[in-house]
Amino acid sequence: MKSLFIRSALFVTGIFLIQTTILAQDLHFSQFSETPILRNPALAGIFTGDLRIQSVFRTQWNSVTVPFQTCSLNGEYKVPVGRGNDYLTFGGAILYDKAGTIALTETDVLPVLNYHKSLSDYRNMYLSAGFSAGFIQKRFDPSKMTTNNQFDGMDYNSSLGSGENFSQNNYLYFDGGAGLSFSSQIGDNIDNNMYLGAAYHHINKSAKVSFYNSPDVQINPKWVFSGGLKLAVSDFAYTTFYGDYSIQGPYTEAIAGAIYTIKLDDADEPVYTISGGGFIRWADAFIPVVKLETNPLSFALSYDINMSELKAASLSRGGFEVSISYKKFINIDNSARDAVRCPSF
Repeated sequence: MKSLFIRSALFVTGIFLIQTTILAQDLHFSQFSETPILRNPALAGIFTGDLRIQSVFRTQWNSVTVPFQTCSLNGEYKVPVGRGNDYLTFGGAILYDKAGTIALTETDVLPVLNYHKSLSDYRNMYLSAGFSAGFIQKRFDPSKMTTNNQFDGMDYNSSLGSGENFSQNNYLYFDGGAGLSFSSQIGDNIDNNMYLGAAYHHINKSAKVSFYNSPDVQINPKWVFSGGLKLAVSDFAYTTFYGDYSIQGPYTEAIAGAIYTIKLDDADEPVYTISGGGFIRWADAFIPVVKLETNPLSFALSYDINMSELKAASLSRGGFEVSISYKKFINIDNSARDAVRCPSF
C-alpha cells in the first residue's frame, strides 16, 4: 500500500513538472498510421481500395491512476472525378477521450473532404488538398473533483468547498484544419511508394477552451508534418517507414519508426500478411507493434514502454493500443480497382 502511494505521488509530481507540455498537446495515438485524418485531412484516401474503416482503442497509465482511455473511428470513401484519374475522398473521424478521476471527456466529430489531382497518366502520382471541419465538446464531473481547499489540516473533508467557481462543466466549439500531401509510386514496383504531407490544425484560434469561460484561454494552432516510405525487400516482403513531427505553440512532438511485412501467399495481391516493428516517440516512449492482415481485415497491437520523466512512477508502463481496419474494393461501376488510385500503404 505504501509503495502504491509513493508511486502515485511520484506520478502526480511528474504531471505537475511537465504539465505545460501535456496541456499544450492534442490527443494522439501511437499507431498514428491508423488515424490518417487526425494527422492530416490530405492523407485521407491514400490506400488501395474504394472504402476504408479504421478504429483504434488506447488505454494509458493503468498502473498508477484511473486509466486514460481514448478511441477513434474514421472512414474514407473514394469517388472518381471526370474522365481522368482525379478523385475525391469523403470521410470523417470521431474521437472520444476520457481521462482521470474527474472523467475529463472530449468528443470530436470531424468530417473531411480531400481532392486528389493526378500528376501522371501512367503511374500513381498525386497532389492532394484536404479539409476537415466539425465540433468538439469537452466536459468533466465536478462532483468527483478534490482540491487542497478540502484538506482540513488532518485529512480530506468532503464537506468543505472546493474553492473553484466554474461557470460551466462542459463547452462546445467549432474546429477545423487543412492540409496538403504529395504521394507517388516509386518506379515500376507497386510496393515502392512514398508520401509527404503538411497540415494546419485549429484554424479557429479564437475558440474559447476554458471551463471558467475565460477569453484569455485559447487553443494553440498546430502544424503536423508527415512522411511515409514503403520499399520492397523481396517479392514477398517490404518495409514501411512512418514519421510525424508536430508543433503546437512552444511544444513539439516527434514519432517515427518502421514495420517489416511478410506476404504469406500471393505476391501481387496477398490475402494474408504478418508485420512487426516499432516506433519511438522522442523523449517519451518506445512502442513495439505487431500486425496481422487477413484481407480485407487487419489487426494491430502495440504497447508504449514509458521512457519519460514519469517512468519512476509508472514503472515504465505506458499505453496499450489495439486497432482494426477494414479495406476493400466495391464491385460497382466507378470502382478504383482498374484505375490509377494513389500509392499503396
